[in-house]
Amino acid sequence: MGDHGRFEGRVALITGGARGIGFAAAQRIAAEGGRLALADIDGKAAAEAAAALPGAIGIACNITREDEVRHMVDQAERTLGPLDVFINSAAVLDDKLFLDSSPADWARMLGVCLNGPMLGLRAVLPGMVARGRGRVVCLASDSARIGQARLSYYAAAKAGVIALVKSVAQEVGRGGVTLNVVSPGATNTPLRIDREAGLRAQMGEEKYARRVQSVLKLYPAGRIGEPKDIASAIAFLCSDEASWITGQVLSVNGGFVMP
Repeated sequence: MGDHGRFEGRVALITGGARGIGFAAAQRIAAEGGRLALADIDGKAAAEAAAALPGAIGIACNITREDEVRHMVDQAERTLGPLDVFINSAAVLDDKLFLDSSPADWARMLGVCLNGPMLGLRAVLPGMVARGRGRVVCLASDSARIGQARLSYYAAAKAGVIALVKSVAQEVGRGGVTLNVVSPGATNTPLRIDREAGLRAQMGEEKYARRVQSVLKLYPAGRIGEPKDIASAIAFLCSDEASWITGQVLSVNGGFVMP
């Protein structure tokens, strides 16, 4: 029978669910019987993504706004039922040297990548704890574990997510709720593809081709990740099979970092 039905009767809410890793996770959970609420700042994109999955709904939500986050959770539970799974995949990405960045850049990054997950956890956890069950996965980045030039404040925000998840996991574990982090290496998401297109335009074809080869040498697996690679790890941590795993950081990165 395999994994089919692993999420039968379960309800999952995914921020950043309209594309990339969030949508790949939604596809995986839906294929295994789950019902999905896909939230995204682009409400039209969320609705279009939801239309591709059986029984899924799309919700427009700016995760930096507390009122919108509470509305997101209320709408998901009112339509689909109590949440069993919450996946925080929404993110923004910059490519700047720290000394070229501004406090406005930092505020935007921290708003989406750290405050957003905090608001999400604050909205979903009381219900999960009251029901005595729940699975939460937040996406981080290996840049948060080792640092990465040109991603300093993104790495800082994601490091905050790791500390947040580990801390909250200690507080709610006896309530039957697990919280874990999936930390991807370079993955062919729309965010990365857009960033790479910008680099290609700046560097020119020849220099960019050399860059691609030098990046691939850093990955023992010999390739960049795909969203479905990350989705498999997320689905495992959201399943009953992972009931004794909490407060952990799982790097899914083709061997790029082995912390």
